[in-house]
Amino acid sequence: METKVYPTASQIEQEQLYREMGLTEEEYVLAKKMLGRLPNFTETGIFAVMWSEHCSYKTSKPLLKRFPTRGKQVLQGPGEGAGVVDIGDNQAVVFKIESHNHPSAVEPFEAAATGVGGIVRDVFSMGAKPIASLNSLRFGKLDNPQTQHLFKEVIRGIAHYGNTIEVPTVGGEVQFDGCYEGNPLVNAMVVGLIDHQDMQKGVASGIGNLVLYAGGSTGLDGIHGATFASDDLAEGENDSSAVAIGNPELEKRLIAACLEAVQSDALIGMQDMGAAGLTSSASEMASKAGTGIEMNLDLVPQLEKNMTAYELMLSESQERMLLVVAKGREQEIIDIFSKYDVLTAVVGEVIEERVLRLKQHGQLQAEIPVDALAEDAPVYHLPAKEAAYYQTFQQMKQEIPPVADYTKTLKQLLQQPTIASKKWAFSQFETGTDKQTIAGPGADAAIVKIEGKEKAIAITTDCNSRYIYLDPKAGGKISVSEAARNIVASGAKPLAITDGLNYGNPTNPEIYWQMEQSVAGISEACETLGTPVISGNVSLYNQSQGKAIFPTPVIGMVGLFESLDHITPNHFQHAGDLIYLIGETKAEFGGTELQYLLEGSYSGKAPEIDLQVEKKNQEGLLAVIQGGMITSAHDVAEGGIAVALAESLFSNNDLGAEVSLQGDMTTALFSESQSRFIVTIAVDHQAEAEALLPNATRIGRVTDCGNLTVLNGKETIISEKAVELQDLYESAIEEKFDKVQL
Repeated sequence: METKVYPTASQIEQEQLYREMGLTEEEYVLAKKMLGRLPNFTETGIFAVMWSEHCSYKTSKPLLKRFPTRGKQVLQGPGEGAGVVDIGDNQAVVFKIESHNHPSAVEPFEAAATGVGGIVRDVFSMGAKPIASLNSLRFGKLDNPQTQHLFKEVIRGIAHYGNTIEVPTVGGEVQFDGCYEGNPLVNAMVVGLIDHQDMQKGVASGIGNLVLYAGGSTGLDGIHGATFASDDLAEGENDSSAVAIGNPELEKRLIAACLEAVQSDALIGMQDMGAAGLTSSASEMASKAGTGIEMNLDLVPQLEKNMTAYELMLSESQERMLLVVAKGREQEIIDIFSKYDVLTAVVGEVIEERVLRLKQHGQLQAEIPVDALAEDAPVYHLPAKEAAYYQTFQQMKQEIPPVADYTKTLKQLLQQPTIASKKWAFSQFETGTDKQTIAGPGADAAIVKIEGKEKAIAITTDCNSRYIYLDPKAGGKISVSEAARNIVASGAKPLAITDGLNYGNPTNPEIYWQMEQSVAGISEACETLGTPVISGNVSLYNQSQGKAIFPTPVIGMVGLFESLDHITPNHFQHAGDLIYLIGETKAEFGGTELQYLLEGSYSGKAPEIDLQVEKKNQEGLLAVIQGGMITSAHDVAEGGIAVALAESLFSNNDLGAEVSLQGDMTTALFSESQSRFIVTIAVDHQAEAEALLPNATRIGRVTDCGNLTVLNGKETIISEKAVELQDLYESAIEEKFDKVQL
């Protein structure tokens, strides 16, 4: 039998091998102090993964504490596998967002697939049935062959996993910018449905209770995946060994088995073996319960022969769950998993000593206080320094870009990859539109009906990183507000958010300033709009070749339709309906699609946002929707009013719109001022709706001619067939691809 020889504890210290494993000098000294001795190789590896940014949030934790996390609708906030929000009738939605960024740069198909699998497990570990999946993706410029490859493979991975496990992919967003060239972002969000009494927590309580392993066998894939995700991507790095391989067929059975096990009171606690695998699930479950866990690693199902304690504890093999079950009743749970052909093994027990104790081959391999790995992990208060570019941008004049041909510019904007239809991507997803999905990918917000109830939820992901780069605080406010606008435009009331915080290297004071300011903006918007943060994820060190991504805190939001009658289309519905603009348009072009189209870069001030105005406009619109006065609603986002009007016609090309705008036409058409909606109102509701919407201006009428016509006084400045605009919008992404690659 081959024996793997690892360095001794003395060698690790003398040769500073802990640095290669991911610990700093100070952290290694702290680990020694917590143990009261030198850590051996396995223990050093365990400290390294649990104290990685990916697992411990050691640099972001001080900022995360600033988020509002409470509300009467919140049943479970941050700290568990996912957050839980009440939706009435003894039901709740469970949701969270997670990132798989660095792995997607080196193994895009497998990384995107396992990213979906991991966040699904976070949701059903709470006892919830996964009912919907979304994504938020960032890539480099689409004319780059490497970007095309990453985009293609990430979409294929998401589709492969989501379609196989039959969790519909109902929405998402994709943006393209040069800053993501070497470091794409792949964020996945999943929403589950649960009855209140079935809510499960990841706790290892009850001394003597048994620790049950369930799912796939443990292999060598994904070892040190957490530390890989907690460092800069080196140029040309291809550490595919840190990327785990998924098995969605097994996950499908695992979901069914876990959801049945939740119905048994023999189940005490359950948690996904996510980042850091067995190590994180065991230590976190014990730390939360104030207990310890002792495991016999000889009992862990293994894919490879002669696996060491180090390999078993750090592997991130997929589709694995750790359960704590009542002693003497373990067979009840084992039988449930056997019914679904899911492997199980009793691998340990809950102990009174608050340690993670690991034995293998009759020998003690590791013994570490569980709190040292969880609650007592180091926390860093890093210095922040205002980014050098910020004041330069703030002092720039708000100049109106020169636009000679408004029709040509609208056509160009509709073909910009960030604005253009992502139909090429979402056509590969099973979206569930033949069952509970009422509105799927491409809508302002996805809409999923709650089975057996006359209600539904709205879900969206959103983040304009260009604004956040220019002004992190204002951009943070905008991200939450735009997500809420998507929810409100669909007719739902925003409930809560999950955040996927993606940034560069936090040890750079300017990056940390971006983090600090955007978190402040997000927090303020959440407070004002009543949408607490109930879960989330932090992904740092997103940079390559020394260049950081734009700060990209993705907002995932869920809202509730109190009645199915409130569901509102995003597209124009009837000829004769009156078109209104809610909100004020100003000359604001910093960070806009028009600025990028004309200049190829972003500069100046981000659009301003007044959260009180935002709240007023959202509440006013929701009131008239609930009053049955609105026939369609669409938020005004990238590309401004011109793009919003065109998009509003794309569902029915027999309809058209005749709109009259005032003032400077470049501003009126292409500014990206905030807090705005395009809505249509039936003529017989005109007076009533206008009284409830003081910030609304009538700008036109829906026609039956299939043409988008925009007037400035008596002058026609745009007149185009909707079907031709839609063709440009829907074909732009595919035409960017190299035909050979496709």
